[in-house]
Amino acid sequence: MDLHVTQALRAGRAAAPAPPAPGQHALVAGGAGALGAAVLERLLGRGGFGRVRVLVEQPLAAHLRGLEPLRWQGAATALPDGPLTTAVLVLDRGRHANGREAAFWRPRPEDLPAFAGVLHAAGVRRLLVVTPQATALPQALRHGLASLDEQAVAALGFERLVFMRPAQAGAAERAARAPERLAQWLLSQLRVMVPQREQPVRAAKVAAFAAELAHGLANAPPGTRVVPAEQVWEAAQAPDTAAAARAWLAGSAIGHATVALPRM
Repeated sequence: MDLHVTQALRAGRAAAPAPPAPGQHALVAGGAGALGAAVLERLLGRGGFGRVRVLVEQPLAAHLRGLEPLRWQGAATALPDGPLTTAVLVLDRGRHANGREAAFWRPRPEDLPAFAGVLHAAGVRRLLVVTPQATALPQALRHGLASLDEQAVAALGFERLVFMRPAQAGAAERAARAPERLAQWLLSQLRVMVPQREQPVRAAKVAAFAAELAHGLANAPPGTRVVPAEQVWEAAQAPDTAAAARAWLAGSAIGHATVALPRM
């Protein structure tokens, strides 16, 4: 069984989680991979949601309080009755799936618009998209909507929509192909030029911040926002991740990372 998924499934046994808020349930898409499993683990262990549903493509036996596998069969999937108040989509880096990890739906970036449309049609009004990005992206793309797909999601009219962009370790190395040795050497020289506040953060730290953001969306001001890599890095350094998430959602650390919804 994959180590990360094992940790995620054990998280339901965490001691003294926060009691669920009335009517608050979460849906996780992308529960496999290092980051996706860490986000699922943190949401289960943190508490605060009555149920945490996770999308799967194969049967998954999960006898943990609060965890509910939900079969995903594409955009035609009917979401269950009952409130799905908050959704979290993790676009994790691809890797070979083993054991239980193979059961989870692994969304791709191109799945974002259709999936968001299904959520919005089902009544979900709060969405957090965790989309790791290469640190070499231009500032405008790291701090604003980075693609037409993201603009399409913003135009759907979610009451609260957050794009979280932690720096992705190794993204640039995977993009460089030939000649591989020369590319790796050049990238090793350029890496030291990346500001510390834009360096990758451990998956567990990213997941902790993501879970607090997901929980805090219910009380956050409406709108579409982007959490750039430097904000994720600063949150990882904070002694109280929950307080950092509350502060960011309240606007004290948003700055130019706030994005206005495009007029259509």
